[in-house]
Amino acid sequence: MNLLKTLGRALGLAARAAPVALATLVALSVVAATVPVAAAWFTKGMLDELASPHPAWSGLAGIVGGLLAAGLIGAMQPQLSQYVQEDLGRKASLVAQDRLYRAVNRFQGLRRFEDPDFLDRLRMAQQTGQDTPNQIILTALSLVRTSITMVGFFGMLLVVGPQMAWIVVLGAVPTFVGEVRLARRRVQTTLDITGLERREMFYAQLLGDVAAAKEIRLFNLGDHLRQRMNRDRRSINGLHRRMDRWTLLTQGGLAVLAAGIAAAGLFWAVRSAVTGTLTVGDVSIFVAAVATVQTSLGTLATGLAAGHQHLLIFERYLEVVGAAPDLPLVESPQPLPPLREAIVLRDVWFRYSDDHPWILRGVDLTIAKGRAVALVGVNGAGKSTLVKLLGRFYDPTRGSILWDGIDIRNVPVEALRERLSGIFQDFMHYDLTVRDNIAFGDLAAARDEHAVTRAAERAGIHQTLAGLPSGYDTMLTRLFADDTNHAGVVLSGGQWQRVALARALVRDGRDLLILDEPSSGLDAEAEYQMHHRLREHRAGQTSLLISHRLGAVRDADAIVVLDDGVVVEQGDHDALLAADGHYARLFTMQAEGYATAGAGR
Repeated sequence: MNLLKTLGRALGLAARAAPVALATLVALSVVAATVPVAAAWFTKGMLDELASPHPAWSGLAGIVGGLLAAGLIGAMQPQLSQYVQEDLGRKASLVAQDRLYRAVNRFQGLRRFEDPDFLDRLRMAQQTGQDTPNQIILTALSLVRTSITMVGFFGMLLVVGPQMAWIVVLGAVPTFVGEVRLARRRVQTTLDITGLERREMFYAQLLGDVAAAKEIRLFNLGDHLRQRMNRDRRSINGLHRRMDRWTLLTQGGLAVLAAGIAAAGLFWAVRSAVTGTLTVGDVSIFVAAVATVQTSLGTLATGLAAGHQHLLIFERYLEVVGAAPDLPLVESPQPLPPLREAIVLRDVWFRYSDDHPWILRGVDLTIAKGRAVALVGVNGAGKSTLVKLLGRFYDPTRGSILWDGIDIRNVPVEALRERLSGIFQDFMHYDLTVRDNIAFGDLAAARDEHAVTRAAERAGIHQTLAGLPSGYDTMLTRLFADDTNHAGVVLSGGQWQRVALARALVRDGRDLLILDEPSSGLDAEAEYQMHHRLREHRAGQTSLLISHRLGAVRDADAIVVLDDGVVVEQGDHDALLAADGHYARLFTMQAEGYATAGAGR
């Protein structure tokens, strides 16, 4: 029943994508199925008429005309069917692809993108989702066409030799069972291979990635990664080889069985003709019918098995398309007004699953409107996780995050994020134009030249970008050329960081600006200039600043120190230094490091 539902959904997808093409293809399939049956009957009639003592041309003329018509239709049908199939395939593929990525875009959080099992299902959906619906339709139509042809010839066998007809049909049962079992094995093999192929592709991308090329060559990793990639390929080949052996043994045995039945039928037909039980036309129709019914039953079994395989694979696509929301839906969402007072984290605990350790443990934190709050701590303290919770990429395991007293779980995610802007520590490099890379922060800015350049100026990168070969229309990649067919350019790490900052700043007028390590890739002078610009930009604006460089956050209104997921200190720079606690120790260590480095120079 599940497979029938899956078939119905595949047919429904094709019907919505290209109803005319689907209906035409169904009609052509019916025609293709009836042509061989009609041709066989005409042939039988012609042979019997020619073998009669006094053949009549008047009778032969109609039969010959029927044969010519069947031949003409049979000659034209494949080309027409191929044309319609291609049209249906393209349209169904577009709809399937659109549905897949609509579903992916509905995932509001990050949990599924950090789940290897889901990523394997997504990869299979990406690989097969576009083609599988069309394959299911074509397989279903092939089964219909084969069934019609088979029924027609089976009727002929019943007329000529009823006993032989049932023997031929029963002989196809092992073929059907064997092919269905093979289909199940093929699906399981595909599932086993998917994870290996994803990892193999990862190694292949590394070996051809310009960003990884320096380390791979410095540390002489090329052969090591190549060997790992080849190991996965050998495992994949081994799974394919095992499947091929099963296929060879199963289909080889079934072919021997079919040949034996055909030989027995031929012997019976020739003997019956010698004794006068069958006419010449009967023998011809019997030989054609046995061959066609056997072939049709084999094709039917193979087609059902292939259809079964396609349906099982398409279920993986449907699992992604129909996946439940990754964040709880709000039954009665509350509106989210502009921030008036504060964002408050109240006893927030978080871990990624019950099997993982706690990342945040009872965090209490207030980000008051118009205030700049800095979050500091060693690596792994929980700073970036806290940012993920503020953007509601995850929900707290315990506790709550309140926006002027409203739990952000009770407002639409889109409404919350519309009020945020920021730069992440692992910011994106888009292999697109300068303009795209900045305007992606606010798509409306793509039509506002001034907004894009103003954001670049605030990030201190405007002069560099304007001086590129095509200015803001320059491609920031060497993978693609721009509209004038000029190769793109590659920015340095620090320049990319400024572009990412401009992307955050073009999203102007938001209630909370999150700056997660905005200057980690900059030199000391560039870092000083950036923070000076940022102080001017965020003056009077609510902001959360995360940095390992404590000198960059000393002017914040409040500094919050996280250690092992717990807030251990809060206060301004002077108060925390006077407290001589965790912050003072870290700040003194960094200051001594700078002083030692200066003395060394």
